[in-house]
Amino acid sequence: MAGTKNHDYHILPPDIWPLIGATSALTLTSGGALTMHSMAGGKYVMLLGAFGVLLTFYQWWTNVVNEAHAGDHTPVVQLHLRYGMILFIASEVMFFVGWFWAFFDFSLFPATTAKVIGGQWPPKELEAVLNAFDLPLLNTLILLCSGTTVTWAHHCLIHGDRDGLKKGLWATIVLGIMFTSIQAYEYAHAPFAFGTNTYGSAFYMATGFHGFHVIIGTIFLAICLRRAYAGHFTPRQHFGFEAAAWYWHFVDVVWLFLFVAIYVWGNWGFPTD
Repeated sequence: MAGTKNHDYHILPPDIWPLIGATSALTLTSGGALTMHSMAGGKYVMLLGAFGVLLTFYQWWTNVVNEAHAGDHTPVVQLHLRYGMILFIASEVMFFVGWFWAFFDFSLFPATTAKVIGGQWPPKELEAVLNAFDLPLLNTLILLCSGTTVTWAHHCLIHGDRDGLKKGLWATIVLGIMFTSIQAYEYAHAPFAFGTNTYGSAFYMATGFHGFHVIIGTIFLAICLRRAYAGHFTPRQHFGFEAAAWYWHFVDVVWLFLFVAIYVWGNWGFPTD
């Protein structure tokens, strides 16, 4: 019969949201450009674009959840969703490689920017840097604990323990909020500012983007918690939770590299605040 589905793939029906998303992204970037040039109405254009992008995110992912409940996520589709998440995390890895590259370029070859940083790293103009074994170490322990709690939640889900799943997610979300709060406090009391020299720029860009990813991961897990209360996940089909757990582990690993490279090695022998 014509139109009968005889394959394991999911063919998406026509949808207006890709067009809305593209238009919103254009509006957001245009508003950002107008705002940076102090042109009238730039902030409102940017806010309108941001609202459209967030609305597209919400509706598009709602459609994905509805497709899963409708049985459209066959084993083949789930496999390809995993491929997509793996490629996304790989792209995020390369994103952070750029910030590590910048930091190591400044720190390993300070003589090339001697006029800017005095030929040493950290730059001479800095009075102090952050103590790696104070708040950064505490945040390291918090993230390592969060990695165990999200793994606990996953283990409970696989074995049908929905109460353990919820408790593990709650614990991970609380730890994520604690990490963000401590990092905000650290930034507020840091002995150096963003943009005053190469050290401050490299430090805040690398750790700041990581903090942004922690916020995204916390939101991701919070949505999984809401879905857990709604009974969406089963031991056999829970890719949404798996994607969130993979992302969270990625965030954990990046922080370990940041802690060792920037906080410990990058500050070695310099006065701390």
